[in-house]
Amino acid sequence: MNKKHNDEWAVEARGLVKLFGDNRAVDGVDLNVRSGSIYGVLGPNGAGKTTTIRMLATLLRPDAGEARIFGHDVVKESHIVRQLIGVTGQYASVDESLSATENLIIFSRLLGLGSAEARRKASDLLEEFGLTEAAKRPLKHFSGGMRRRLDLAASLIAQPPLIFLDEPTTGLDPRTRSQMWDTIRRLVDTGSTVLLTTQYLDEADQLADRIAVIDRGQVVAEGTVDDLKGSVGTSALNLRVDQEQDIAYAREIVEQVLDVRASVTAEAGKITSPLTDPDQVTDLLVALRNRGIRLTEISVQKPTLDEVFLTITGQGGNENNIGPKISESSKRAEEVRV
Repeated sequence: MNKKHNDEWAVEARGLVKLFGDNRAVDGVDLNVRSGSIYGVLGPNGAGKTTTIRMLATLLRPDAGEARIFGHDVVKESHIVRQLIGVTGQYASVDESLSATENLIIFSRLLGLGSAEARRKASDLLEEFGLTEAAKRPLKHFSGGMRRRLDLAASLIAQPPLIFLDEPTTGLDPRTRSQMWDTIRRLVDTGSTVLLTTQYLDEADQLADRIAVIDRGQVVAEGTVDDLKGSVGTSALNLRVDQEQDIAYAREIVEQVLDVRASVTAEAGKITSPLTDPDQVTDLLVALRNRGIRLTEISVQKPTLDEVFLTITGQGGNENNIGPKISESSKRAEEVRV
């Protein structure tokens, strides 16, 4: 995770509101994004993430509130703000009748690059995003993942100080997502600030220095990943007992040593309890050994971002894409074996 910060605010937003008829798509959003950081915005579909980004990027005019990009008002100084930002959306915004190289050259020339420099920039970006072999292919033959990579490449031609990435890895396979994460980290290492919206919880966990959770147009939680995980409570202790007849006795010992209520899951031999102080695990192991109870497994699992999101918004990731998603690898990474 990137840790480079300075004292300048890249984004300052206060009370942003956007109405679409009777719908308050954004309802008083406050955001502070420090320069040189990766800031993640999480939320279910329709929560107001993209609308917030579009207001900050001068693509929509706020109905109330104010926002500044590096100190410049997004409404009154929109012409300056646009020179400081790059925006990539959820869908590729390029010409399908042209090749990848031609698209990037056109964007480069529009940004003021000379012919030779534009061709060099296009070649470098295509290599960066693994598109060199498809450089001359018309975009209509590109897969969804290739389009996403090209769209991001186009937004990075000028490498602006602030880059808005609206769900940049949607439709990408795991390997390409990982490559995209590396690219985002390099952007920040070389001086850019990134404001990232995502529905992938492991993506926010991997990349973001701070995270805002938006639900129903409002920021309902904000902080570091550890802050958000800590806000939903304690870790969970899981024990598996070797002999089934020892389960009840082991549960009593757990409750006595940890001073909590433990539960036995439907899975035979598995005892689960809250754990507020990890140091108590040592006392518990000694107590179990002294009473002759053998364990086949013990683990301490921290709260996941999935649990944070479910607790805060009442919505979890699911097959209908209502809320953020978390990968199995990320869940496993949360579990600390003792």
